[in-house]
Amino acid sequence: MPGKRAIPRRRLIAAAAAAAALTAPVLARVAHAQTDDLAAIAAGAGRLDQLRVLVIHRNGRRIHAHAFRGPAADRPANVKSVSKTLVALLTGIAIDRGIIAGPDQRVLPLLGHAPFGDARDRLTIGHLLTMQAGLASTSGANYGAWVSSRDWVESALSRPEGMPGGRFIYSTGGWHVLGAALARAAGISLHSMAQDWLGTPLDIAIPRWITDPQGRYLGGNDMAVSPLGLARIGDMVLNGGAVGGRQVVSRAWLDASMQPRGRSPFSGDRYGYGWFLTRFGGQAAAYARGYGGQMLIVVPGKGLSIAITSDPDRPARGEGHFGDLRRLADRIAAAA
Repeated sequence: MPGKRAIPRRRLIAAAAAAAALTAPVLARVAHAQTDDLAAIAAGAGRLDQLRVLVIHRNGRRIHAHAFRGPAADRPANVKSVSKTLVALLTGIAIDRGIIAGPDQRVLPLLGHAPFGDARDRLTIGHLLTMQAGLASTSGANYGAWVSSRDWVESALSRPEGMPGGRFIYSTGGWHVLGAALARAAGISLHSMAQDWLGTPLDIAIPRWITDPQGRYLGGNDMAVSPLGLARIGDMVLNGGAVGGRQVVSRAWLDASMQPRGRSPFSGDRYGYGWFLTRFGGQAAAYARGYGGQMLIVVPGKGLSIAITSDPDRPARGEGHFGDLRRLADRIAAAA
């Protein structure tokens, strides 16, 4: 422009180099401060008397792992209904492998079950994944009677309530039906699927767990995974379904799983395929949740995978322990 002299190229390069030299230590100090903040938050979490283990990974790297009480972080722990999210991941792998066609595939033929002649005949894999099966709940006060029945699959299917695709009904029974359908379609047990398809590629041990009277592993409850293993599963999810260069589950399935398809009447959070959807630290987040305060949380915008185990014999509802864990996750995500 008239009246202005061009700045020599050498001066521009020198100025850019000086700015970079200043920026590097600033960024290092910020990262260090963030780590210190997370460490302080994590240390304070030990005051929650139901909490057992807290593991925090950021961008695939472990930045905190501590067992405040109970088994060590590398020991398998009963993650209760976090199992539902693991079964949802197995469902995606089964679809990726062509074992089942997709979420719209009907369930009764997969089970080899005769038609009911009513709305249950339209029950799909997707209905079970979103807990919109149109079947009465077998959880909570109904759980004991359900697991005392002679056939858990038949018992769950025998309780129509509404229509498939209707309202969200929290129920472990539907997930057991899903696990039975997957196992029959794959020709292997749900435990073999869990260990071979998830555990082995992620170097995680998934011990055998409870089975129904027909010998089918319970779908949607009582699986055991170490907190360190849970965090690795979270890392895999954040990495688009890949680990060590191996695609464990497709990115397309994970993207579909994080789409809101229903809403929990208890927390108010949206629900996808096995994941509750919310925000932590102002960022979009997804979490799996189990009785007593078992959680796997992923915050993609911060690269965070958070695994939490708690006393499995004490409830964690509403503004009690679960509320404490939500506030803890919010603080971790905000500080990261």
